[in-house]
Amino acid sequence: MDLTLPVDPIVLAAVLCCALVAGLLFAFAVVVMPGLGGLGDSEYLRAFRAVDGVIQRGQPLFITVWAGSAILPLVAVVVRLLSDSGPMLGLLVAAAALSLIGVHAPTVAVNVPLNNRLQAVDVGALDAAGTERERRAFEPRWRRWNAVRTVAAAVVVLLLALALTG
Repeated sequence: MDLTLPVDPIVLAAVLCCALVAGLLFAFAVVVMPGLGGLGDSEYLRAFRAVDGVIQRGQPLFITVWAGSAILPLVAVVVRLLSDSGPMLGLLVAAAALSLIGVHAPTVAVNVPLNNRLQAVDVGALDAAGTERERRAFEPRWRRWNAVRTVAAAVVVLLLALALTG
């Protein structure tokens, strides 16, 4: 009885983590942010802070999947380089690079700093003009970069899935 896996388990794990992250980013892009968008400024700021607060408190399953989506594509590249390299190495390199440049770099450079800035705002101390100003400083930029991350994450999943075939 042959117990070998028909696919690379590291690439398969990378596909799973990256697909979950892509789905999360997609859900924010098409459901969460449009849903919050219908709220008034103060309610919007409070609601986003509550959702982001779950992540900020280090929800372990989220952190594991998010870290896996950054690390596993790189591990897959290293393992493939150390073994036979194979015809799908280019797909893995492209997926790992796009994951870092298109998903994780914008997260670290744009989305997380915006989240942190919003977490530091005392929404209850703001007047209507203050809540509107805070929302305008946050929402358009956050949504724009989340759209970039969403597209990049979807392409990463596609590249990794194609790499599973080789």
